Amino acid sequence: MKFLGPRGYNDLQLDIVGFLAILGESSVLVQSQVAALSYFFLLPRLVPAPQALIRTSRPERLESTTCKVLGAYSGGKRDDVYYLAHLIHKGNSLPEYSVRCESIRSANGKSSEVKAKLFGPITWLSILGCSMSIALFAIAIALDDGFALVAILALSFLSTLVGIGNRWSLQLQKRVAERNIPCADVVLFYPNGSFLIIKCDENVARQLYWHPEKCKYMVGDTAYRAISLCGTLILMFGVICLGNATIDLQVGFAASYIILNAAYWVVAALPPRWNWDLSYYEVKTLKLAGPEKNETFTEALWKAIAITQTADWVRVGSVAPVSKGWENWIKDAEAMAKADPPVWDDKEDVPAVFPTWNWNEALTTYLDASPANQV
Repeated sequence: MKFLGPRGYNDLQLDIVGFLAILGESSVLVQSQVAALSYFFLLPRLVPAPQALIRTSRPERLESTTCKVLGAYSGGKRDDVYYLAHLIHKGNSLPEYSVRCESIRSANGKSSEVKAKLFGPITWLSILGCSMSIALFAIAIALDDGFALVAILALSFLSTLVGIGNRWSLQLQKRVAERNIPCADVVLFYPNGSFLIIKCDENVARQLYWHPEKCKYMVGDTAYRAISLCGTLILMFGVICLGNATIDLQVGFAASYIILNAAYWVVAALPPRWNWDLSYYEVKTLKLAGPEKNETFTEALWKAIAITQTADWVRVGSVAPVSKGWENWIKDAEAMAKADPPVWDDKEDVPAVFPTWNWNEALTTYLDASPANQV
């Protein structure tokens, strides 16, 4: 069985190599937003599926996650948690019916800018793509391959052009007015029945939970559309030149794009936190007596009420079922929490102990006595 013709290696057909240059769109898109925060994003380099970065419009904010965001004392309510808050608190790591309490504050002496990590995984992707561009550029000159040389220049500087169009910085809301306001603590209630109680000041609450992160782009919308048009033309021109390169350079391009696609897929599978510099915020998990995960939603709700010492957020967010029995139970839970609130000793780092109360028996009594259960 033969694979090559009489001319051997020269009979190998790699016209399909142009398609390799535009494969891998999903793995590029998943990290494109944080990548555009880094200056390494402007490096001339090979990028798999560069058309993924040539869009008709750019996102105005980062992706949010389904979760009820409730002001413990302010009465505020949202139906989704913003990207940075979800990332900082590792919301995906919360087991079902779990309760966690964390304090967060802005770090003293740190830059107020949330940015991409200087040498995170996406940085090494940029360096890898740039190295491959340099290597292929040198080989094209050595082999006197004009089409390959033009293809390398077009596809490499396309990433710089697109990088300028997508380059942005993160804007976080700052409090301007100075007036007396309720305590800024926040409760995050996730769909799996878990609660995350956040103790913070008003500035942090506004930045992470109440005002969406804004993407401030380097260039305006009109300039971006012009860049997208030029980028599209350069991409098509580069792929045409790539198809007319010699077999040696096509093999080099094919190997480069296969390696790059594999690398982008690996980085896309890594935890997103690895790409972000979140050192501006200091997060501390406050210890609670007993296990973090609870057997039932009712137990988790009782602990969350005990920590906040109020049930107003439960009513505002419709967290519990609406019935006379549940309302009576919530009132009792609130009263018990205020009578004997959990207290943390920061110096000794002693876990806070919950009030002694048979929450399960109380709920059973109220539900059995409710009109809906009477015949």
